[in-house]
Amino acid sequence: MTTQPKKQPKKEAPTAPKGMRDIMNDDYYLFQGFFEKAQEVAVYYGFKPIDTPIMEMDETFTSSIGVGTDIVDKEMYTLKTKGGDHLALRPEHTAGLMRAYIEHGMQSLPQPVMYYQYGPVFRHDKPQKNRYRQFSQFDIDSLGSEKSIIDALVIKTGMAILEEAGATNLSLDINSIGDKECRGGYIRELTNYYKKHMGDLPPIDRERLKTNPLRILDSKEEKTKEINVDAPDAISFLCSNCKRHFKEVLEYLEEMGINYTINKNLVRGLSYYTRTVFEVYAESPEEEGGQPVQIASGGRYDYLGRQLGAKKDVPAVGFSIGVDRVISCGWYKKLSPRIMKKPKMYFIQLGFDAKLKSLNVIEILRKAHIPIAQSLSKDSLGAQLAVAEKMEVPFTIIFGQKEAMEESVIVRDMTTRSQETVKIKNLLEHLKSIK
Repeated sequence: MTTQPKKQPKKEAPTAPKGMRDIMNDDYYLFQGFFEKAQEVAVYYGFKPIDTPIMEMDETFTSSIGVGTDIVDKEMYTLKTKGGDHLALRPEHTAGLMRAYIEHGMQSLPQPVMYYQYGPVFRHDKPQKNRYRQFSQFDIDSLGSEKSIIDALVIKTGMAILEEAGATNLSLDINSIGDKECRGGYIRELTNYYKKHMGDLPPIDRERLKTNPLRILDSKEEKTKEINVDAPDAISFLCSNCKRHFKEVLEYLEEMGINYTINKNLVRGLSYYTRTVFEVYAESPEEEGGQPVQIASGGRYDYLGRQLGAKKDVPAVGFSIGVDRVISCGWYKKLSPRIMKKPKMYFIQLGFDAKLKSLNVIEILRKAHIPIAQSLSKDSLGAQLAVAEKMEVPFTIIFGQKEAMEESVIVRDMTTRSQETVKIKNLLEHLKSIK
């Protein structure tokens, strides 16, 4: 009796990890267009580019973002290398930037140093519409000055980027959470307030009361939101220096015509923030309820440097834009990146001899910065012309066996259907005359 071989289960093709996606075709250009516009604006305000690693030593984030935050406790992707290093995919850009500032001795440069950076960040968050586990941020940061005008400069630059991208009716929520001189008294008062409501606090916020009471103000729990209405506000506890600093920031915003709302419960979710904190909201599409959506946030983080090993505090402030959310908003201008060139010519080749020399002709056009489209894998004239018609390209260049032998091409006007044979050596001059 012969036994039948076991039927192997059908192997399923791999898919992108949950909460992550492929960005391609028009979507790719939407992102690229935003990044180019954001860089352009940032450069004019005096920011320079920097690109920090996607992975850092995990202590870069655990010692800076802080225990008791969702990012460190729940959302950070970590791994251990074969060499025993503990690494983490960056959940945000700021800690890596400060690490670079310290590592490369930027304290010795004229202060402040101002940088922009962009790229993917990673958080093991619950995937939702327009919310991913890998998403893109554009950040602008100034390190090395505690002056209030720097807070205003960073906010103005970020708002200008969003407006250039098409945002209208932006709203800015802003608060000051003080510094080490005055924050202690506020946290004690806040802790006492929450202890009076301990029985009504959800478990997650009772735990936060032990590790990071400020995080309760940022709670998404409905019961906690009700309790927070009467919670002590940080502004009432500000020392004279912090009061003056915050007052000056608001005066700069008013002078620049930036509307703002003081939000006493705004603290931001990361433990390194101090003094100025803010969030930026924009209108969302009606199909999403029409409620304002948060698209940017930031603040001052003067103590992060010391947390990462600097010998003294590094005053700093930053503005971070959630690019995926900007792209999804109906007001986004769909900015075209410089790399995206609409083809002016469609190159058609016919026969092996022509195919053999086709790349040489295409190289002539590339060096002359003439954007083309082509279907080199196709052999039929009809099939290639059909693609050119569909793309609405104004001219085609036809390169067949005869033309390959005579070192010429046929240039066809797709509108009038007229065509002309041109020597390859004269092609660029001819194309200039018909542009």
